[in-house]
Amino acid sequence: MRAATFDTTPPFLHEKARAVRDKVFGPRVFVRGVVEVSSHCRENCRYCAMRRDNRALTRYRLAADELAELIIHQRPASITDIDIQAGEDPVAVREVVLPLVRELRRRTNLGITLCLGTLSQQEYDELREAGGDYYVMKIETGNPDHYDLIGAPGSLAERVAAICYLARTGWKVSSGLIMGLPGQTSAEVEQTLNLLTLLPLAGCSVSPFVAGEQTPFGTSPNGDIEQTLNCVARLRLCAPHWIIPAVSAMRLVSEDGYVRAFKAGANLATINLTPSSARADYPIYKRDRIIMDEERVLSAIADAGCDFSPIGIADHLRNAPEVVLPKGVNIFA
Repeated sequence: MRAATFDTTPPFLHEKARAVRDKVFGPRVFVRGVVEVSSHCRENCRYCAMRRDNRALTRYRLAADELAELIIHQRPASITDIDIQAGEDPVAVREVVLPLVRELRRRTNLGITLCLGTLSQQEYDELREAGGDYYVMKIETGNPDHYDLIGAPGSLAERVAAICYLARTGWKVSSGLIMGLPGQTSAEVEQTLNLLTLLPLAGCSVSPFVAGEQTPFGTSPNGDIEQTLNCVARLRLCAPHWIIPAVSAMRLVSEDGYVRAFKAGANLATINLTPSSARADYPIYKRDRIIMDEERVLSAIADAGCDFSPIGIADHLRNAPEVVLPKGVNIFA
């Protein structure tokens, strides 16, 4: 397999991407809920305020039984999948996520997405056995030197190896990049997009960089929304079958950025279910967050001329073709 070649942005790029999305999925958007179960993190990413060196952050872990009751009895009717997210916190994996996944699998038919960072193969296997369907493992940048510069977890090679292991052991996997990271060049963006197209993915996200106040990159400019949305469209055209989300950071850098993501081919929205008492202490971008509640999400979907999907991500992907990395492919060639 060759890395994909991306042309210069053509006219009507977003319209073409939206048409491709509609052909594959219809004008429908998957709606999932997210619970951010822990703000503890052992990593020290320079772009994230949850980095371990941020001593100003109040850390928390939520209780599995309380989260189960929230998700089972209080989730909006439009939600078909739940995303369980945390900083890189093995304690939360053992004490919160595993029992929560088991309980949700036993008591609901929700698709279960996990975004927990780089873990051991045993932990991935335990989470899969407990009932996990979909794992989010972002690379953020596809250039090894830039990956080290931004302080992302481990190494890029380790991150890619984890994606391949997850896909090989039955997970559906999503990855992603950040547009506008400090030090990022246009060549590195192309390198990142090419790498992502070679990986065994079922989905991919693109987020504009947001400068967090409590990070080493706090004085850097935010990412450009136009470049971010063009990247959404290009990924849709390159990989028509991918699940591509609109993300809350788009709303942070541009008032209409979230709606425009659906018009550029995105097909996933996320309603935040994290208890209000904990949200400010989960500053992926900054403490002053845009919380995408049910009203905001459904309004954005409608404003983009779409409807929410009655079929969940996990159910859709069970019937999708398996995506694997061909043997002998050197993804860093």
